[in-house]
Amino acid sequence: MGKEKVHISIVVIGHVDSGKSTTTGHLIYKLGGIDKRVIERFEKEAAEMNKRSFKYAWVLDKLKAERERGITIDIALWKFETTKYYCTVIDAPGHRDFIKNMITGTSQADCAVLIIDSTTGGFEAGISKDGQTREHALLAFTLGVKQMICCCNKKRDTGVDVNLVISLICGVGLANNVFVMAVLCIDKVEKHNNRP
Repeated sequence: MGKEKVHISIVVIGHVDSGKSTTTGHLIYKLGGIDKRVIERFEKEAAEMNKRSFKYAWVLDKLKAERERGITIDIALWKFETTKYYCTVIDAPGHRDFIKNMITGTSQADCAVLIIDSTTGGFEAGISKDGQTREHALLAFTLGVKQMICCCNKKRDTGVDVNLVISLICGVGLANNVFVMAVLCIDKVEKHNNRP
């Protein structure tokens, strides 16, 4: 009899509008987890609501209020498997009004993907006193998440220094278990060391 697969839960966290649901939905689509026709339907429906860029977010954002407001309100789960693992992806809300839902999702996770808005202004909003980037990283660590991938999303300009991201995340206690990457788009990724 073969070796049983290990189950791993991965929570996707970060500041509101950093691209958590869109990035996760796009990844699910790229991995074949959702049919192209469904994405085309989401694209059409999103365009009718003047939210064309939300087509991938709608893979996970199912509630009418989420689609109308353009934010994740409740956690969403997506399951898939690899040759070694059974994986559950937990998409958590980034808006501070729904922090309880973020905590619920994160408390179930083995590791996290912290999506960071890399645009000028977006990055600063996320790490500000009221921002959720730093708070989500700290909450994840406090809730027992000891491994994190930091995904610097929307890296179209030079808005954020990746080394600053590394030092911020290391500051919450994840110094040895952080992998940082800059995502220019879902197909192009820059990898960075986990040390400042």
